[in-house]
Amino acid sequence: MNKFLKLLNFELNRFKKIYIVLILLTIVIQITGVIYKTLNYMNDVNDTMRETSINASEYVSQNGTMDFKTILNTSWFFFSVALCAAALVIYLFFIWYREWFGKNTFIYRLLMLPTSRVNIYLSKALTIFLLVLGLIAIQLILLPIENFIFKAIIPTEFRIDLKLVDAIRLSDYLHILIPGSFLTFLIFYGLGFLAVTILFTGILFERSFRLKGIIMGGVYCILSVIVFFAPLLIETFFMPNFLYPIERFFIEIIMGIVVLIGSISMSVYLLKNKVTV
Repeated sequence: MNKFLKLLNFELNRFKKIYIVLILLTIVIQITGVIYKTLNYMNDVNDTMRETSINASEYVSQNGTMDFKTILNTSWFFFSVALCAAALVIYLFFIWYREWFGKNTFIYRLLMLPTSRVNIYLSKALTIFLLVLGLIAIQLILLPIENFIFKAIIPTEFRIDLKLVDAIRLSDYLHILIPGSFLTFLIFYGLGFLAVTILFTGILFERSFRLKGIIMGGVYCILSVIVFFAPLLIETFFMPNFLYPIERFFIEIIMGIVVLIGSISMSVYLLKNKVTV
């Protein structure tokens, strides 16, 4: 366990500088977006009221109010989330390939460490997972601050005050990143972790067999998805409405565990027996 934690800490530290930049960019982009959109809204309110000589209640009746959900659905928020997502997807591949293509071929040293190679694999997978959770945590800290800025700029008569939970639930994409229940959180991020292990296995196929490995890795990823969804596909095409929703749910959990164990086992096998340096 101690060696695994050292590997995990090592992997996290390697991404630390880029991660800090991502966090700072998220903070700057989102807070700038909140200030820009709210000030723009208030400028429009003031210009309209001055030009048409109407009061606040008349403006609201004609144009409506603003709520924090509207802010969450702006391109500012979407861009910040998409930027972080893209960076982590790229790093998902880079976390393996840099070991071969860096200034020094670090994979030699990594595979010669006196520890099980499953620890190397799991430390990289858990690093990606923890980086995602860290960004979600930052987002949860930012949202109350941004909501405070929103309320500070827009007077009560021009806004609708939503609870943060409701604003997230009604947003276009944040309700996926920040699920409303712990069970939904486990499902979404469990599927995310499963996807990481499948892609890692595909990468290790390529690293093991090079050109042939690209095809083998692609086939493995496709087969993993088919196996995971096999019960739903069978029910849809051959036995419509055969299962109760709760039965379908537990069967998919079992299939997810099967694919997860299969991906980890195959990856460890490749690391031990097939990966070339």
